[in-house]
Amino acid sequence: MIISDQFPSFFTATILNWNKLLAEDKFKMTIVESLQYLVNESRIKLYAYVLMPNHVHFVWEQFDKPEIKETAKGSFMKFTGHTFKKMLRGQPAELAKYLSGSIDRNYNFWQRDALPISLYSREISEQKIEYIHNNPLQEHWNLCKEPEDYRFSSARFYKHGHDEFNMLTHYIEVYG
Repeated sequence: MIISDQFPSFFTATILNWNKLLAEDKFKMTIVESLQYLVNESRIKLYAYVLMPNHVHFVWEQFDKPEIKETAKGSFMKFTGHTFKKMLRGQPAELAKYLSGSIDRNYNFWQRDALPISLYSREISEQKIEYIHNNPLQEHWNLCKEPEDYRFSSARFYKHGHDEFNMLTHYIEVYG
């Protein structure tokens, strides 16, 4: 695996135990809010994404800011985890699925294996973006008929130029 700060990366984060926490749109909107914040604060450039019922995929660049101790990824994971906890406060059985045995936290919503993969060429970026956009069409998900029909994906941006959440940058800007 090649990891570099010079290129965008393909990033996957999975909900703990593959639980389908993100099946409801209100949880997906928490992801959107976090990404919007990170874009608006110039902590990331987001090139592509899909928000699935139990995982997310991004093509993004992260930018370190010396005055902020956390990475953009760390901020994303922390904000979404805290927000999910608040959202599930009235649902003890659901919240219990995310109890952590860890010493540093009571709950853990994300699996700990979220590692970026550097996209060191335009061709590899295009392959990953196509994979992301086709994810909702997979037979076991069957979330839409065409990639651009799925609301929580960047496919509509690349097909029609529409960025509903105002957080995307076209990947071509990286490679020319």
